[in-house]
Amino acid sequence: MPISDELSRKYEFYNYGHALEILSDAFPQEWEEIQMCLNQLVISVDDLKMAGGNESPIPKKFDSVLYPLGWREIRITGDLLVKMYPRQVAQRRGRFSDQPFEEKMITGYIDGHNIDFLKNKVAFDLEWNSKDQTFDRDLLAMRTYFDCGIIDVGIIVTRSEELNDIFRHIGILKKYGASTTWMGKLIDRLDSRRNGGCPILAVGIKKSCIEDC
Repeated sequence: MPISDELSRKYEFYNYGHALEILSDAFPQEWEEIQMCLNQLVISVDDLKMAGGNESPIPKKFDSVLYPLGWREIRITGDLLVKMYPRQVAQRRGRFSDQPFEEKMITGYIDGHNIDFLKNKVAFDLEWNSKDQTFDRDLLAMRTYFDCGIIDVGIIVTRSEELNDIFRHIGILKKYGASTTWMGKLIDRLDSRRNGGCPILAVGIKKSCIEDC
């Protein structure tokens, strides 16, 4: 399913691991809901000037659309049970007992991996203005969910570089520094395959999403 002209006007898209094809073919309902959410996004200059982090109104705009549709923030934990099976006969290789002689539990092998929104097997994260190392956390979380069979594809939304023109115009460029979460920092990590095998659709918010500017 091609990206609509309206979405292309408002966002830039980078497709890794055939994420767009997976969304279109395997998860059409979830992809339709994400597109609806993206189409509805309008950011005001006042939104840009407000405090970042949990106080920013921008993440709440996504919450208000996706939560009523059944998307939820999810955190997973998991322990790893390692079983060691002895060879049955000392003189013959490749034949092992069906009972382990030792077991070891690694507690908290998976811990603290959270994703902003999850529905069916689609993950969705928004990074508006955090430290750019947050992308490492997000990609590790998505590849962990993928390796555990919890998701098949991930979407990460962040700022396009072209928004810097607006930040400069209204005098808040320092607030949105080069070491925060924007598309260039995400692409560098995706090009180096920090997402592992998890397909990722990277989405950049462009100027057309900003009103009154």
